[in-house]
Amino acid sequence: MVLVAMANTFSAPTVQSLALNYTAFIAKVRAGEIESVTINGNQISGDEISGASFITVAPEDDHLVSELLEHDVTIDVQNEDGPGLLWQMLISWAPLILIVGVWIYLMRQMQGGGRGGAMSFGKSKARILNEETNKTTFEDVAGVEEAKEEVGELVEFLSDPSRFQKLGGRIPRGILMTGSPGTGKTLLARAIAGEAKVPFFSISGSDFVEMFVGVGASRVRDMFEQAKKHAPCIIFIDEIDAVGRQRGAGLGGGNDEREQTLNQLLVELEGFEGGEGVIVIAATNRPDVLDPALLRPGRFDRQVHVPLPDIRGREQILLIHMRKVPMSKDVDASVIGRGTPGFSGADLANLVNEAALFAARASKKLVEMEDFELAKDKVLMGAERRSVVMPEEERRNTAYHESGHTVVARVLEHTDPVHKVTIIPRGRALGVTMQLPEEDRYSHNREYLLARIAVLMGGRIAEEVFMNQMTTGASNDFEQATNMARNMVVRWGMSDSLGPRVYGQDDGEVFLGRDMTSNKNISDSMAEKVDEEINRIISEEYVRAEKVIKKNKDKIEVMAKYLLDWETLNALQIEDIMSGGNPRPPEDSSSKTPKPKKARKRKIKPQVDKPASDQA
Repeated sequence: MVLVAMANTFSAPTVQSLALNYTAFIAKVRAGEIESVTINGNQISGDEISGASFITVAPEDDHLVSELLEHDVTIDVQNEDGPGLLWQMLISWAPLILIVGVWIYLMRQMQGGGRGGAMSFGKSKARILNEETNKTTFEDVAGVEEAKEEVGELVEFLSDPSRFQKLGGRIPRGILMTGSPGTGKTLLARAIAGEAKVPFFSISGSDFVEMFVGVGASRVRDMFEQAKKHAPCIIFIDEIDAVGRQRGAGLGGGNDEREQTLNQLLVELEGFEGGEGVIVIAATNRPDVLDPALLRPGRFDRQVHVPLPDIRGREQILLIHMRKVPMSKDVDASVIGRGTPGFSGADLANLVNEAALFAARASKKLVEMEDFELAKDKVLMGAERRSVVMPEEERRNTAYHESGHTVVARVLEHTDPVHKVTIIPRGRALGVTMQLPEEDRYSHNREYLLARIAVLMGGRIAEEVFMNQMTTGASNDFEQATNMARNMVVRWGMSDSLGPRVYGQDDGEVFLGRDMTSNKNISDSMAEKVDEEINRIISEEYVRAEKVIKKNKDKIEVMAKYLLDWETLNALQIEDIMSGGNPRPPEDSSSKTPKPKKARKRKIKPQVDKPASDQA
């Protein structure tokens, strides 16, 4: 309707003309009232002497022109096949032209304006990186030496395939890289292409799936056709779980478009010959949701786990990122790496950046160790919220709460050392007690978990003993303690009364295509025993923490007093208080924590846990 209205607007005359019949027109000519006329075929328009415009249609009259000349009428003649007709044709076709133009524009927008325009639905969106555009090498990757060694074979094969083929070996058709977010999976894939100096096709799993059924499968075919033309080459599919999730997932039978795309990907992975030199590398942090057919040998022959870096790996990663930042001589990457257990490569890159920002705010020319300490506190505990104005009563309560956590953590065995305690609001917490392990932890024993529950209970107990009240500040402590105790009972077999067994196996996740009919393997009476055992563990640790706090009331009083005065205490100041003295002043206290014990070497290296943080 809008387009039709626009067409009518363009086609309408701009000046209102009076319609005359031919008899009235001749009468006005003979009366001398017509000044000029324009003849266009059998249509006559013109102006009267009075200034009014008119229009009329004339029959074939051989005497019309002579009569107009006789009465001094100015005559203008236009060709009926000239510009007027073309303009009318353009106006008549304008709605259709506008509709087609709008349709083409919308199609380009839905396709992202990609290669080939609106008609390139089935064309691959893979981005090609060559030797000139990809400068990443293995020197830019650190902390994942085992993974680098595994994928390094791909570089050797692409450079000299005969070395492997003469012994009957073949190159892996696909490699799946798994690991936590930020561990460097994408960076490692770019480094492979940079080392091998071959074309590198990079695409995200979400780039395949569109609203139109069949588009994703067509893009998969087009991508592999391009790869075969550029062989030897590497295809990298980032976040493959977006397209490779288990088929049959969801209540409605799954997304047909996504499943068709996955089916085509499975065919292409199996279809091309191993000697073509096309290697597929995929990355995901959710390997548990991938379709089993995607993981079998012949498609993804090898799975490379990219773990969180250990203490040596963190030091190497920090050195790589520090190359781009001017550093002071007091900055020690080994000390920073030791104080950041559980950090991924992305976390360490963010730490270096935050330290540089702190130095820039202070108008420094070099980044110092102090800036790294501030950056580490911000990353681990959250940004300070000094604008929050807390009532004095609430500040005292927070000081006793955090002192309770700290004293219990210092007195009990099998706990992590306290790195820092503060009553400055950080993130969503009103106060934070930060504990850092002495070495990388890959598993936890029962004594450590029980002591951890006792430390979590220390905050609420201190509120009751010193403030004679209960607040909502301990809600997060109770949540962590309850989850830890539940896992000890139902998952880790750490209950003496219930024994080493898993209780209450979870139902499958519906939207991952798991079985929806399975029941939990626990009876109602056993569920009651589980609840009783969880309550027993928490109650016993509550009593243990209460004894520690009542026995060390003097130390908690001193610690709370200095927290109210200085707002933050570090490890050395806490050590002074626990030794029975007063803490050294902030300006004399070192920001460095005491040097921990040397880490013991372990052969098995599962995922590293994040550092513990007690938040009020």
